[in-house]
Amino acid sequence: MANTLANVPVSKIIKNTSNFEDEPRKKSREDWRKAKELEEARKAGTAPAAVDEEGKDINPHIPQYISATPWYFGAQGPTLKHQRPQPEKQKQFSGIDEWYNRGVDASKVISKYRKGACENCGAMTHKRKECMERPRKIGAKFTNADIAPDEFTQPELSMDYDGKRDRWAGYDPSEHRAIVEEYQKIEEAKRQMRAEKLNAEENDEQDSDKDEDKYVDEVDMPGTKVDSKQRITVRNLRIREDTAKYLRNLDPNSAYYDPKTRSMRDNPYVGTEREVDYKGENFARFSGDTQMHANAQLFAWEAHERGVDVHLLAEPTKLELLKQEYDKKRDELKDKARDSIINTYGGEKHLDAPPASLLLAQTEQYVEYSRYGKIIKGQDRQVIRSKYEEDIFPNNHTSVWGSYWQAGKWGYKCCYSFVKNSYCTGEAGKRASEATFVENKRPITEEQSLDEEKLDSVEEKSATSDASSDEEKKLKAAKVSRSSKKKDKRRKQKEKRKNKGKLAKEQDKLQLALQKEDETRKEMDVLFQIDERKRPYNSMYEAKELTAEEIEAFQMKRPRQDDPMAEFLNK
Repeated sequence: MANTLANVPVSKIIKNTSNFEDEPRKKSREDWRKAKELEEARKAGTAPAAVDEEGKDINPHIPQYISATPWYFGAQGPTLKHQRPQPEKQKQFSGIDEWYNRGVDASKVISKYRKGACENCGAMTHKRKECMERPRKIGAKFTNADIAPDEFTQPELSMDYDGKRDRWAGYDPSEHRAIVEEYQKIEEAKRQMRAEKLNAEENDEQDSDKDEDKYVDEVDMPGTKVDSKQRITVRNLRIREDTAKYLRNLDPNSAYYDPKTRSMRDNPYVGTEREVDYKGENFARFSGDTQMHANAQLFAWEAHERGVDVHLLAEPTKLELLKQEYDKKRDELKDKARDSIINTYGGEKHLDAPPASLLLAQTEQYVEYSRYGKIIKGQDRQVIRSKYEEDIFPNNHTSVWGSYWQAGKWGYKCCYSFVKNSYCTGEAGKRASEATFVENKRPITEEQSLDEEKLDSVEEKSATSDASSDEEKKLKAAKVSRSSKKKDKRRKQKEKRKNKGKLAKEQDKLQLALQKEDETRKEMDVLFQIDERKRPYNSMYEAKELTAEEIEAFQMKRPRQDDPMAEFLNK
């Protein structure tokens, strides 16, 4: 506060204090109320906003501690000028092109020593201790000769935030011209040396007629661009006469081609019998002694793990001798173990037999095929079987288990039986299964009840008389179908009872929810009649998840404004 009042004239402070003495020091309660009402009306937009001395509206929502003017500011009305930057107090920053002067001011020529100048060189801008010139035997103070020009007086630069952090502040672009000129001179010298060297080589080639490769440098190599004049070689992607790797086999399931490295490791001609000139990069990579080198490296690693100090690259001869000795001992141990087994169990004659590929390679079987793949002469080749047993039919079945499917169950196709490893009943089992399936689908009628009575009588008769085996099977199937119908009927009756009980419970819950909705609406009407300032806190909120019955009750009781009978019902 003291720093703020220091720049304010005393007369202005006295004048303002005298004005305050003339005005009433304290507002009345009525004045405060009117000011408060005016402020609320301005915030609500019903009264015009306050206007400053420039005719601009003042936002009524600005806090009072910002809009209130200090008494020493001398404002005559509402204003925000004290919150805006004052031009007379703003700091002036230096321009982007302004910088400290360098060098000396050679425009002024001094011929006489001046009082207070450097005693050594005679410049006014520094003292003798700070002089960078060679100390003279007799200073300029006494000789008045060769007085050095003064340095530039450095201005006071006031830099802003960006100016202080400018990397190129004070840089002279003309200084870069010297670097460019130096580079051009070096390039010109290199170009001349290269031309002289080429001229000397051409003269040597013309003099030597015995050289057989006289014109080799002038011929472009395949796959390269060679300029014999400049000795520059640029490698192309491939020789234009070659076939691209990805065009050798257009099948998408063939060897993979990596476009990033332009490599195809596998053979793109797998499955073809013809001779090809390209079999993939792995074919060339693992040809020759590559496999032997890999085996030697593995042997060196294994030997090092077992305590033998040997290295493939450092001692290749030692490693090769060790590997030969190891292979020799390994073969001896294998032969010894084989001989001991043969001496114990026998079977040497089987080891001397020719391989199976030679025994089965040639046969007397002749097969001739047509152009469509059908056999014209001879027998067809044997069908390849799986590791599981095939074409085995136990218990008099003529089909395998799983050859028949119905209603989500697997069975035998020969008798429609769904029991695994059961005895086959043949056509009688088929008829019984079909009758059961049809009877399950039919609804129960009076005719079927009569049929059931007939079946009962037939059963009684069949118990006393000797019927044929087919009739007994039919009666058994009919009996099974009747028992299944009774079970279905009982199950349906139970489901009906359960559904009725569920409906009754749901209706009771809905009635309770409707009653609760009526009570809630009455409570809400009472709360709406109470002033909101006197209403209990959180009286209209309930943190509880609604049930399905409560949601249904709300939808049933909800007033609909678009209903044309809504006003009539309210009356």
